[in-house]
Amino acid sequence: MCHNVACIQALSAIAEHTVSIQIVMLMVVCNMIAMRGSKIVITLFSIKLGAPQAVIGVLVALYSLFPMVLAIFAGKLTDRLGPRWPMAAGSCGIAFGLTLPYWFPHTATLYFQAALVGAGHVFYNVSVQNMIGGIGTSDDRTKNFSNFGLAMATGSFIGPLVAGFAIDHVGHVNAYLILAVTPLITAVIMGSAKKVTGARSADDADAKEQKHARSQPFELFFLSRPLRRVLITGAVLLTGVDLFQFYMPIYGHYIGLSASQIGVVLGTFSAAAFLVRIWMPAIVTRLGAERVLIASMFTAAVTYIAVPFITHMLLLCVFCFVLGLGTGCGQPLTLSLIYERAPGGRSGEALGLRATLNHFTHMVTPLAFGALGTAFGVAPVFLINSLMLAGGGLIIRRR
Repeated sequence: MCHNVACIQALSAIAEHTVSIQIVMLMVVCNMIAMRGSKIVITLFSIKLGAPQAVIGVLVALYSLFPMVLAIFAGKLTDRLGPRWPMAAGSCGIAFGLTLPYWFPHTATLYFQAALVGAGHVFYNVSVQNMIGGIGTSDDRTKNFSNFGLAMATGSFIGPLVAGFAIDHVGHVNAYLILAVTPLITAVIMGSAKKVTGARSADDADAKEQKHARSQPFELFFLSRPLRRVLITGAVLLTGVDLFQFYMPIYGHYIGLSASQIGVVLGTFSAAAFLVRIWMPAIVTRLGAERVLIASMFTAAVTYIAVPFITHMLLLCVFCFVLGLGTGCGQPLTLSLIYERAPGGRSGEALGLRATLNHFTHMVTPLAFGALGTAFGVAPVFLINSLMLAGGGLIIRRR
């Protein structure tokens, strides 16, 4: 405990002056560990408690319910207030939600856990994306969002490993407590920083932005066709990624993998996303953002078809690695394109709209695919997801 207090004090000292892009990446890693790890724990814990796939689908969908409702509001809030307090409050909400199953280890508690973690995450996530877009110049944006993607991949790699090994060694409820520590690091950094790089305060908002704060929720979706195309494609791509995160633990349990082995498979997927994002700025400079995004969509679509027919862990890791390469570019590319194509002073709102659309599909697809998986098994789920990804690639190709 003393060691943990000392670590938090050290992080507070780091943030004492300015929250730089490096500190932002640390916070992204910490919160991503909690998010990805909690989805593994909630899936496997609910299986242990005897919940069917349909109930697991409801639990995962609850991660997206409040983000879907609150994302545009969160975006407008960060446009007006800056990212400091939305990020701090959201991180505290994530940590609080993750402690609930420790005190009340029942299936009913998992509904509240998923809802609270999702609600806290949307305020943190939209704010940190808007913050990254405002750091440096426009020439730095692709690199910054690429680094954001690397940090996301790092957290996605560590989170399942931490969750899997924690479950095997200390149990499900204690795994929740371990994951709850990481978002508190973000809250300490943002709460104690004297200056937040790339942030704006309410005093910086002009009358035009105040008018935008009262605009219709989906106005931006119909305002710009190029922005709309990126929003739709990004929603499809992230739905594919989330369905993989949702169904791989179920499929791994079905073929007899342990929690640690499932964590390794998901970690391999995230490691591939990390590697491809290292080279993404150079690839985008050579081929263009939309070409790279199209290629990632079709690569993921092809690989998805093979996954439900593989039962050997090592071979499954190979295909998941290729799938991670295909989807790894998608998130930073769509974020960068959305930020660039958003009207002036409304980047947070555009990113909130992106989160709303993404979480709508995230909420609907686990419910639908959970019922589909219960009735017909996992193979149709992976096949339909492959078709969705290919359709997203066709949308972004259209002029």
